[in-house]
Amino acid sequence: MEEEQYSLPQDSFFLGLDSSTQSLKATVLDSNLNIVTSETVHFDSELPHYKTKDGVYRDASVNGRIVSPTLMWVEALDLVLDKLKNSKFDFKRVVAVSGSGQQHGSVYWKNGSSARLASFDPNKPLLGQLTDAFSVKESPIWMDSSTTVQCREIEKAVGGALELSRLTGSRGYERFTGPQIRKLYETQPDVYGQTERISLVSSFMASLFIGTYASIDETDGAGMNLMDIRTRDWSKIVMDATAPGLEDKLGKLAPAHAVAGSIAPYFVERFLFNKNCLVIQWSGDNPNSLAGLTLNTPGDLAISLGTSDTVFGIASEPQPRLEGHVLPNPVDTTSYMVMLVYKNGSLTREDVRNRCAEQSWDVFNKVLEQTPPLNGGKLGFYYKEHEIMPPLPVGIHRYVLENFTGDTLDGLKEHEVAEFDAPSEVRGIIEGHFLSMRAHTERFGMPTPPKRIIATGGASANLNILKSVASIFGCDVYTVQRPDSASLGAALRAAHGWLCHSKGSFVLFSCIYKNKLENSSLSCKLSMPAGDNQLLSKYTMLMKKRIEIEDGLVQKFGRI
Repeated sequence: MEEEQYSLPQDSFFLGLDSSTQSLKATVLDSNLNIVTSETVHFDSELPHYKTKDGVYRDASVNGRIVSPTLMWVEALDLVLDKLKNSKFDFKRVVAVSGSGQQHGSVYWKNGSSARLASFDPNKPLLGQLTDAFSVKESPIWMDSSTTVQCREIEKAVGGALELSRLTGSRGYERFTGPQIRKLYETQPDVYGQTERISLVSSFMASLFIGTYASIDETDGAGMNLMDIRTRDWSKIVMDATAPGLEDKLGKLAPAHAVAGSIAPYFVERFLFNKNCLVIQWSGDNPNSLAGLTLNTPGDLAISLGTSDTVFGIASEPQPRLEGHVLPNPVDTTSYMVMLVYKNGSLTREDVRNRCAEQSWDVFNKVLEQTPPLNGGKLGFYYKEHEIMPPLPVGIHRYVLENFTGDTLDGLKEHEVAEFDAPSEVRGIIEGHFLSMRAHTERFGMPTPPKRIIATGGASANLNILKSVASIFGCDVYTVQRPDSASLGAALRAAHGWLCHSKGSFVLFSCIYKNKLENSSLSCKLSMPAGDNQLLSKYTMLMKKRIEIEDGLVQKFGRI
């Protein structure tokens, strides 16, 4: 598709919201993609009557059950729009709204609730008008892990975990919506029968804005273990394995760039939105973060370095596996989003820093800089927490490759050792982690080397770490300092959806910000150029050996 440049309407605003676990954020962009204003409602502190901790309830009586009060999200929307109104924000200039919802959370509408959605009284807050609208008062969210039995039942029904992953993009995960629905059907069949519609957090919030049930978008829908990622439609075999009559309760899927509907009269009369304001499909928080970081074409890769590390990128032909996730790309109709999550992130790096670098990042960086790349053939596996990628328990494994030169793997043998010296430990935690990332992104079908990497999160400020990333992946690494990338991505997707609608067909996502990056909220900075090709070749050899050892560890200790 040929890339063109399109203009957004002058003096227009694009509103993006992010309904996350702990807060509801609003970000407004103008037609030049500059942030105009933003507001946030923190659930625990600003809605204390719900008595949540970190936005959730942890049920001590049911192992692994973690939920949030559905009405809290409704009241938060009332509050964040009131904040914008009290700041004299001009809602009339908003031409499109979109949003982000925490992935995997689900909302259960009671029979007859569609009539309530269509008849909101603009003289009253939303909260009181939806008090009895839900058959389930507390929404299961992504932290919930109470559906292991249902995951295994669904996997078995479709031919195993790998087959479910090939079909839906992920094996059975407790937090996913399909197993949650099956649990409701099995344990409370009467409540399931009283449920008229099942929404995700994303489509639930979009429904409030349009005054009728909004479709689930294809990207967030892929995080349910219910959708065929190739056809982008519900999978009959998985739906039948989950609960009866489910398709009627879920409704039709829609592309992420599509128009969900025009804004409901309630918002026109209460907040003075323009009656022609479009509501673009909402999607999940990770897909919106992908949009907020301006990833748009195959070969783009983002690495978020935080308490847990997340890798997501775009691939043309992904290869679903037992670990990780594949979802349709929220800003493209032909490619896919690959997402990998590592539980051992900053806290595990800090543990090595504390043991081997005098509890100082300055010392850590100096040691890392002075220790040669490839670490003399030493490979470390550091799991302070039970790891997701790969699925391995707590533990540290250290190996030395005998006579490693990086030129060949023929005859190369490794032996396990109890410890490394401090410099080898420092380089081992950094190189080992990013070699694993590269190996798994390649397994999932990401191009090699990536087109570019955008690094975000706390550790992305460490240029010594980014230097290793650039050398190991063999591409340039950029950094961004963008707060609230999910709500920012939602605002960008609002602009993109408006543009697609105005042109009558899909247009490239990059068209909305072409020639605007340097002077807008989207600017990113090149932090580290790729290393030399000879070193990259040696890292490729080291990566192949590492993944071979890792596979052996998974066979011996793994939890798949």
